[in-house]
Amino acid sequence: MSGFGLAGPPPAPSIPGWDHVRTGKVRDLYTNATGHLLIVASDRVSAFDWVLPTEIPGKGAVLTQLSLFWFEKLADVVPNHILSTDVPDQVKGRAVIAQPLTMFPIECVARGYLTGSGWSEYKSSRTVCGISLPEGLLDGSQLPINIFTPATKAEIGDHDININFEEAQKISPEAGQLRDLTLKLYGAAADYAKECGIILADTKFEFGTDDSGQIVLGDEALTPDSSRFWEANTWQPGGAQASFDKQYLRDYLTSHGWDRESAPPELPSDIVEKTAQRYRDAYLRLTGTEFN
Repeated sequence: MSGFGLAGPPPAPSIPGWDHVRTGKVRDLYTNATGHLLIVASDRVSAFDWVLPTEIPGKGAVLTQLSLFWFEKLADVVPNHILSTDVPDQVKGRAVIAQPLTMFPIECVARGYLTGSGWSEYKSSRTVCGISLPEGLLDGSQLPINIFTPATKAEIGDHDININFEEAQKISPEAGQLRDLTLKLYGAAADYAKECGIILADTKFEFGTDDSGQIVLGDEALTPDSSRFWEANTWQPGGAQASFDKQYLRDYLTSHGWDRESAPPELPSDIVEKTAQRYRDAYLRLTGTEFN
């Protein structure tokens, strides 16, 4: 069993004027009489398809503000779903009002470096999502070209499954357009991040269509939850990289005997603070301003 554990998802807070729709791993979704969406980022954190019992203070606000930074920076590449940041006071700073989209049923992943599930596949087949790669790459190696590696969307507690492009086309005939947008967004973001001393190893986007049929970027964008951010100055292929994302948390869990099948343990306070600091560090490096 995975997901939220035996206790189930936490109750979503009541927000006057908004009706709760559903609770995800990290976000709570609401709607109102106009049909607009209120997307609230909580301080929950997930790892290995589990939502951990310990929250990371300030995480939801960092995710929201960093996504807004990227949405604005990349608006000339693709429109996004943001309508307003004028949200109820009780969720101010960690919520947005967005237009509803008809979401595509695939995760749009771009990779410029070999790591994670891509590294696992490469070791056995010299491919990632059906894309052949040269011999001799290491964990953390830069790829010869940036690649699009889609995945199926999973329900809470299930694993996303990497698929090849042909399978993605069967699920979404627009997969070619989504691939092109994903790689264009990734390329622009990776170039900017490099100027900030950060390697954007990979990232995930979610797209949908609006009422006119236009493809729109939704969900979050280029956060430590949806991306791997590495320290450029210390990058060295061949193993784990110094990171500004959840990898520190994952490494703690795997090194302390958790089997990934039973409910995850509570996190000690020092791990919580060090994880929160990594999120704040990513925000500072990418935006040039301290997160308050």
